[in-house]
Amino acid sequence: QREKHFHYLKRGLRQLTDAYECLDASRPWLCYWILHSLELLEEPIPESVASDMCQFLSRCQSPNGGFGGGPGQYPHLAPTYAAVNALCIIGTEEAFTVINREKLLEYLYSLKQPDGSFIMHIGGEVDVRSAYCAASVASLTNIITPTLFEGTADWIARCQNWEGGIGGVPGMEAHGGYTFCGLAALVILKKEQSLNLKCLLRWVTSRQMRFEGGFQGRCNKLVDGCYSFWQAGLLPLLHRALHANGDPTLSMTHWMFDQRALQEYILLCCQCPAGGLLDKPGKSRDFYHTCYCLSGLSIAQHFGSGDLLQELVLGVPENRLQPTHPVYNISPDKVVQAVMYFLQKPLLSMKKEAAAD
Repeated sequence: QREKHFHYLKRGLRQLTDAYECLDASRPWLCYWILHSLELLEEPIPESVASDMCQFLSRCQSPNGGFGGGPGQYPHLAPTYAAVNALCIIGTEEAFTVINREKLLEYLYSLKQPDGSFIMHIGGEVDVRSAYCAASVASLTNIITPTLFEGTADWIARCQNWEGGIGGVPGMEAHGGYTFCGLAALVILKKEQSLNLKCLLRWVTSRQMRFEGGFQGRCNKLVDGCYSFWQAGLLPLLHRALHANGDPTLSMTHWMFDQRALQEYILLCCQCPAGGLLDKPGKSRDFYHTCYCLSGLSIAQHFGSGDLLQELVLGVPENRLQPTHPVYNISPDKVVQAVMYFLQKPLLSMKKEAAAD
């Protein structure tokens, strides 16, 4: 199926069907989903396509900072996250220079709330997605300041509920997407110990379905291929956090979920015969599920890194995907490349704030 997935994604880079008209406000997401899927499949992006995409994302950037869902649209943290990830995957000088970091920092401050949370856009809602999107783009582009995330870790910790997972805001039902966003944001901020990690571990491991092998997003819900990443992606982050606590029960060869069962679900139940991946049998393929099914498959195939690297690839060797970074969900090499690039370019406003402190 690998070749069919590639052709499905390649077509999406240049032309979309009418069915995608409803995603007009999510066009940077389409760029990210397709680019990340291609990098997992180890398919290079033609230079001309990469350059065209840089120019398109540049037109999505607001003069006031951040990126909108399309050219001329209001900036919003979700497409800002997607645009920055897409540009980091491209990883060229042209891509990096698209990002107006001074304005991006101003935009993030304009969304910051007194309790440490962030709104998704001016006049928009607060939820834990915004904290993650802000932390992700700020850390990748080296614009984290001493005050930008004051109170954010405490606010996220209040979103952990009695189930053990994390809801969108304090007091809400635990949800796989919000739980990933909350924990990943805390990992970026080096505050993951703010959570009850054992309760979180119990909650997320209980979300893997015994029969299907895939994950559900919430208690008493159906399996969904996209949670192959949102839920399984939590396990590497939890492994790292519990290891820092000196937990002696941790395995040094596998994550704390059934990696084989998840691979079986994705490979046997989530592949469209014409290319692309899907939620579950009977559903239609789309770029969102293609991205997150492949991301979850990658997590299930790769344990650890460096000397501790262990691989479990179900089926033929061609099923192997590139590793993905469990915090940012782009290639680990692309994360390092972006961080090192922007580390050499500190903002003048950040220097002034540091001097004032």
